Amino acid sequence: MDPVWLDNYPPGVPRDFVVDPDETLIDAMEASFDAWPANRAFANMGHSLSFAETDRLSRIFAAYLQHDLGLAQGDRVAIMLPNLLQYPVAMLGCLRAGMVVVNVNPMYTARELEHQLKDAGAKAIVIYAGSAHVLEEVLEHTDVEHILVSDVGDLLPWPKRPLVNFFVHFVKRMVPAYKLPGAKAFRTILDIPATAYKRPDNIRGEDVAVLQYTGGTTGLSKGATLSHSNLLANTRQVNSWFGTIDRPGEEIIITALPLYHVYALTVNCFAYFVKGGLNVLITDPRETSAMVKEMGNWPFTAMTGVNTLFLSLVRHPDFAKVDFSHLQVVSAGGMAVQEATAHEWASVTGTQIIEGYGLSETSPVVTTNPLDLPEFNGCVGLPLPGTDISIRDDDGNEVPLGEEGELYVKGPQVMLGYWNNPEATSKVMGDDGFFQTGDMATMDKRGYLKIVDRKKDMIIVSGFNVYPNEVENTVTRHPDILEAACIGVPGDDPGEEDVKLFVVIRKGADISPQAVREYCKENMTAYKVPSVVEFIDHLPKSNVGKVLRRELRRD
Repeated sequence: MDPVWLDNYPPGVPRDFVVDPDETLIDAMEASFDAWPANRAFANMGHSLSFAETDRLSRIFAAYLQHDLGLAQGDRVAIMLPNLLQYPVAMLGCLRAGMVVVNVNPMYTARELEHQLKDAGAKAIVIYAGSAHVLEEVLEHTDVEHILVSDVGDLLPWPKRPLVNFFVHFVKRMVPAYKLPGAKAFRTILDIPATAYKRPDNIRGEDVAVLQYTGGTTGLSKGATLSHSNLLANTRQVNSWFGTIDRPGEEIIITALPLYHVYALTVNCFAYFVKGGLNVLITDPRETSAMVKEMGNWPFTAMTGVNTLFLSLVRHPDFAKVDFSHLQVVSAGGMAVQEATAHEWASVTGTQIIEGYGLSETSPVVTTNPLDLPEFNGCVGLPLPGTDISIRDDDGNEVPLGEEGELYVKGPQVMLGYWNNPEATSKVMGDDGFFQTGDMATMDKRGYLKIVDRKKDMIIVSGFNVYPNEVENTVTRHPDILEAACIGVPGDDPGEEDVKLFVVIRKGADISPQAVREYCKENMTAYKVPSVVEFIDHLPKSNVGKVLRRELRRD
């Protein structure tokens, strides 16, 4: 496709993008440690870690993996933590040891966790204490040999640390009982000398850095294999786009989206870390009052979010009291931003939401709008420097500019493939280097991209992807359920979706819709649980037996 978007790049944004195949995330990290040792790198719950402290702690963690656990370069280490100071320490330490980060959602059920740990072949896991009981259920079915359990306050200073941990355990009762023989407390490793760390000397950009799991049409999640070059390239691409307003060493970004999600990992953590910025970590953005209060403590210059987060903030009575005078970048992804939300946000904060587009498989950013966007336009912007896109018909032929087709992406941020899944990889990676997204899109004459439909049948709940086949495969394991199909239906808030499940029960079965929902709660993360369950006599199907979800939507 003719790169018409290059002619419409904002002033100062480079048209070309060159990747150094030898540069790794370790190189970028160490450059930041050296450049800004006294700057704050991460803050959470009223305490911050400087770049020097993050350097020391991540060295300790890397040394622990290398020497105490005896793990080898390339081994997979699962990190199952919310946004706490422990996450960047463990993640950066893992990368510095030459190992592969396996990001795991702390809300996962036993079934979801077991699949991911087994598929990745993870040998070690750092897990939030509140999720440890889930690991207990599946541990014997995995390759995990080493467990580090972290409490919320583990990197907070005395006396805040024990007070926070006591509150979480005994007042909020957020940590169910568990038994994990041999597990160690995260804090016990912090006495290891940082000098024991040995930097791997043979890591290249092409080596795997992160396994980022994403849903699939089979109902089982697949690990998008992201190399050091993939993630570093996307970090550099994002920073080159917003670099015209950057003040290295002075930026502060509000990080409410989870770092175990690749959007926040790249756009918040990596992008701001390499330019000496501070990530203010929000552990639970659902606590809107607490988040608004925390935002009031910082002269923040940027934040990322999804439509539901922005909506919950602008509707809070105290949000308008926050000082937005330093705010320059508000980036949105994960789900479509609604026009009403964007306008309300702009009226309260005086800033525009800059919507972009990406996927786990693209590290993740593919396109974004320019910073000088005069008003919300409903588009997801222009391709980032070094990114090529193609819009094609069902036969793989490019469609004329302005016509609808499937979006294909090519660039240094596109994954190596799916972990240990060559069949799935071959379905989406063409010989020409383009990745087939499955999203339907159009491009206007200026090069602005618009997503006209999401991946086939995918449902987005609060910015999280819900794949119908996963829900259906899970619920049909119930002995009283014969068949099931689910669709997305409008939620209570504009642009929000809920999961609706249609169920065909076995003849003579005695089961209620509520019982179906309870079964789902036991086997799936909360956001995947259907809000509505409807019993029907049969599912609409094609002449070859394929369930016609479009007919269910029509009804």
